Amino acid sequence: MPPLKHLAIIMDGNGRWARSRGLERSEGHRAGTETAREIVQECRALGIPCLTLYTFSKENWSRPKQEINFLFTLLKDFLTRELPSLHQQGIRLRVLGELDELPLATLQVLLHAMDKTAACTDMALNLALNYSGRHEILRACQALLRRGVKPEELTEDVFARELYTGGMPDPDLIIRTSGEQRLSNYLLYQSAYSELYFTDVAWPDFHADQLRAALDAFSRRQRRFGSVGEKPA
Repeated sequence: MPPLKHLAIIMDGNGRWARSRGLERSEGHRAGTETAREIVQECRALGIPCLTLYTFSKENWSRPKQEINFLFTLLKDFLTRELPSLHQQGIRLRVLGELDELPLATLQVLLHAMDKTAACTDMALNLALNYSGRHEILRACQALLRRGVKPEELTEDVFARELYTGGMPDPDLIIRTSGEQRLSNYLLYQSAYSELYFTDVAWPDFHADQLRAALDAFSRRQRRFGSVGEKPA
């Protein structure tokens, strides 16, 4: 199997899953959080060092206010419940995105969870929250301009350090559930050579066996990184 240091997932299909069962969208989101819990535990058991979950995009603010409030309450309750488990498993929680726009109660829980897991080293769990790939790139450019970095000083490494993922490996594999086949403004810079895996399975039904199927498919791919040979170590 090719080395897998960073797995990223676009968790799509909660609403469609609920609609197909005659349920409210909120029930789809609730089921989706349980899937997230299962997948985090499975990745930890498999020894995957870094997992990034697309949790809430900047574009998601256009959803109905009631749904947004439910999503952030669900996230707050989920993190409160799961924090002891994350700490016990040695999982460090980080957020990729703009924190200052989040509801205060959710922000407080997030900051507390990040502080309590800051010393954990067995696995990194990133929540792409209030996230936009284009905004991330723009934000990095603005930071470099403010620092007065000269054109001749700007390299890919210098630029990458200004991204939310600075210091992390780029995702080796990006999984998207529920049938859509696009990145939706997710890790645009970091995904230049990521392998992509699309499945029709909605996120609430994406269990450990589905994850292992995706990893098995990844293991059979030969990563060429734009050339005939493998990327140099």
